[in-house]
Amino acid sequence: MLRNLIGGALLETETPMDVINPVDETVAGQVAFAGIAEMDQAVAAAKAAFASWRATSFAERKAVLQAISKAISDNAEELGQLLIKETGRPIGVAQFEVQLATQFLDYAAEQVLEPEILFDEPTRRVEAHRNPLGVVAAIVPWNAPLYLAANKIGPALIAGNTIVVKPAPTTPLTTLRLGELIADIVPAGVINIISADNDAAAHAVAHEDVAKIAFTGSTETGRKIMAAAAPGLKKLTLELGGNDAAIVLPDADVKAIAPALFGFAFFNSGQVCAVIKRLYVHDSIYDALCTEIAGMASAFPVGDGADPAVQFGPIQNKAQYEKVLRYIDIAKQEGRIIAGGEAIEGAGYFVPLTVVADISDGAKIVDEEPFGPILPIIRYSDVDEVIARANASPFGLGGSVWSADVEAATAVANRLDSGTIWVNQHCALDPAVPFPTSKQSGLGVEGGREGLYAYTNYKIVNIAKGDAA
Repeated sequence: MLRNLIGGALLETETPMDVINPVDETVAGQVAFAGIAEMDQAVAAAKAAFASWRATSFAERKAVLQAISKAISDNAEELGQLLIKETGRPIGVAQFEVQLATQFLDYAAEQVLEPEILFDEPTRRVEAHRNPLGVVAAIVPWNAPLYLAANKIGPALIAGNTIVVKPAPTTPLTTLRLGELIADIVPAGVINIISADNDAAAHAVAHEDVAKIAFTGSTETGRKIMAAAAPGLKKLTLELGGNDAAIVLPDADVKAIAPALFGFAFFNSGQVCAVIKRLYVHDSIYDALCTEIAGMASAFPVGDGADPAVQFGPIQNKAQYEKVLRYIDIAKQEGRIIAGGEAIEGAGYFVPLTVVADISDGAKIVDEEPFGPILPIIRYSDVDEVIARANASPFGLGGSVWSADVEAATAVANRLDSGTIWVNQHCALDPAVPFPTSKQSGLGVEGGREGLYAYTNYKIVNIAKGDAA
């Protein structure tokens, strides 16, 4: 049974919890399930460690983050296998997530927050400082548990904060194993990792000793977190739902871009907030692109991620599986299924890669986020019109524009209202590039220097020189 990391110690609880493998619905592993009492213990440990951790040098913090990254790299095979067991994802996707976690930790390790001199004049000197906040509560979803934990641990620690990480109840295996691997690497209390339910997470959000919440998940839950954090005016980073639009301009080479569009729509079986969720294609190439993408979707069956031949795995949990199937049933009434569309019999939460044509805005799978392997392809004829349609969504996480003319595509990208717009690519994550949110897709920025600043208090020291007045 995997244990919780609290105050530098690996602790069991009286309540073991089974983790279900979405491939066959068998038990993938067991963890020590924590509750509100353990959450209080973890926050207290983080608070106790904060005073000494904030006093460390950036060189010391860098060494700890590099050691965590090395622990992940040295145990990449084991961690990848745990990801496969708890998410069902293919081997390549699991290995990519492990690698991405180390990249984000390595980037954070290289950051330094030196005071900035704003003015240095005969009568005054003004300094800008970025100081740590205190205890950070990181609430991590089930779709990328290791990467998203690392994405929060890195900036939190290099800024001088301590952290409590709570993975999703359905995917705690890899994150708790990380806690076991780093228990002797990280000073006691600086990182705490506990497997707990939503009640314990809500308790952390409202906890008086938690200074910041870093959450990735649904917009609905983000609203609840924002409301619960309001009495304490806590700092928030909320990376929430997305409904990314990709716009294909009429000059695009259909055969050249179809594999990329397909890959960016169905990566991790569509269980990523920033993959393509709505594909707008010009009239002149609509039928050709539908044919290409439907052909690829039909050629790739879903299966057990442990099989090296499998490239697309199951939905991670039963609740999401049933939600995706409901969207497919509705899509049959709203559009024309040209690939997939039928539930797969047998054990496991498998949904075929599903492509829907002859559908438009106003349909549920266009306006909402199924968070599964469903791609609606929407026809348009006027560029100004399609920009307005793409911008009409309440979500604004990402988007992309595809064209043989990079300048024309960039001009369209500049008119789209989302945190990130890619040109001739999609979901290109880089730890050095900020990933801002927009509209109901969140609050704040992750990644880059701006994402690091979100883990700090901005303080001005304004000094009068010479004799005091």
